Amino acid sequence: MYIHVVTTVTSLLLLMAASIATAHTPPEEARVFFVGLADGAVVTSPVKVKFGIDGFGITPAGTKGKRRHTAGHHHLLIDLNRVPDLDEPIPSDAQHIHFDQGETETRLELPPGQHTLQLLLGDETHEPHDPPLISERITVTVQ
Repeated sequence: MYIHVVTTVTSLLLLMAASIATAHTPPEEARVFFVGLADGAVVTSPVKVKFGIDGFGITPAGTKGKRRHTAGHHHLLIDLNRVPDLDEPIPSDAQHIHFDQGETETRLELPPGQHTLQLLLGDETHEPHDPPLISERITVTVQ
């Protein structure tokens, strides 16, 4: 009886650890992308930028409960040479714009010239998921 209880408890602990380890893990098919804005586009400011997501959900920052494990919120990376540290919360500044309410589009004021844009999904505490849901980096030219 004692061995059966220990085995059951051990099995439950392993199952809980596995579910916690994958709690913020998006499915393989999940992706984020720009809607109607392609690499190389020539645009005028303000630029309407729409965010797309497939295979995962959108929820505001700070969401509690189980929903936080199956969703995140967008962060727009502007003119970055490299992505932020994916093991840390995403910075919040003019190059890392947070969409904390679960917004899926914005109007972006950009000066004339070339600019890079990239989307990175963050969890309830602004940390990237594992693996990260990050779009291709696109370049747009503002006239």
